Order: sequence, then structure tokens, then C-alpha cells
Amino acid sequence: MLRNNTVIRRQFSSCLPRLQKLHNTPEVIAEKVEGSDDVKLKIKPLKRQNEDLKTKRARLTYQSRKRGILETDLLLSRFSKKYLDSFTEAELDEYDKLLDELDWDIYYWATKNYAITPLPDKWKDSKILKQLQEFSENKEKVIMRMPSL
Repeated sequence: MLRNNTVIRRQFSSCLPRLQKLHNTPEVIAEKVEGSDDVKLKIKPLKRQNEDLKTKRARLTYQSRKRGILETDLLLSRFSKKYLDSFTEAELDEYDKLLDELDWDIYYWATKNYAITPLPDKWKDSKILKQLQEFSENKEKVIMRMPSL
């Protein structure tokens, strides 16, 4: 199995110039991983312009609920249900940027499990992340269930 994966990676790696030609745009960057045959595609988040607050809140509610990892879905959907309507536009922007991070990273940062995923400097002073961390402590000992839509 490993042998096949290696061959596939080499074949994929040999396509790097073509991938770079097709996909190296400001939104997608194809690059070779140093010291391996792997190719990494970085996809930047969409820039949404002229999005009104109602639409932004609805999108963030959806993105909080449909992450792909149940633990993060549960935590973020309950957090957004409780706080999203009271967030200012700046807080919504910060939360939007947080949702651009990987699911497990958000989960480990929210639960302060920095041994697994260290907290980047850009999030160390985040008011929204601190609020999410407090929320994740579940001091009221509520049984977590997905909120109704």
C-alpha cells in the first residue's frame, strides 16, 4: 500500500509545474513540500464584499454548524447561537477569520489544548477566542446538543 502511495505521490509531484500553471492564482497556491514528493495546495478564503450583517450572520451560523467534525460543529454551533446576534461588525469579522482555520485547530484552541495544536500569535489576544474558550468550559454542565435552526 505504501508503495502505491509513493508512486502516486511521485506522479502527482511530477505534475507540479502544470498545477502551478493552472492553479497559482491569488486564491490557490501549489507548492512542493520541502524534503518530500508531496505537493501542497493552499486555498485562501473567499473575500466577501458588500455582505450585509444579516447575510453575514446567517453565513457564519451555517459555517459554525457545518464544519465536518462533530466536536467542532457542536461547540461552534452552540457558541454562535448564544453570541452571534450580539456581536459587532468587528467581532463578526474576527469570528469569520477564526472559522477560516482548521477544525481541529479551533477545537484544541477552544479547549486550551495547546500541546496538540499550539496557539499562533495572531490569536493570543483574540477576544472572540477567549469568549469561545470560556464557553467551551461549560461551567453550567449543560448536556451539549445541536441547537435547533
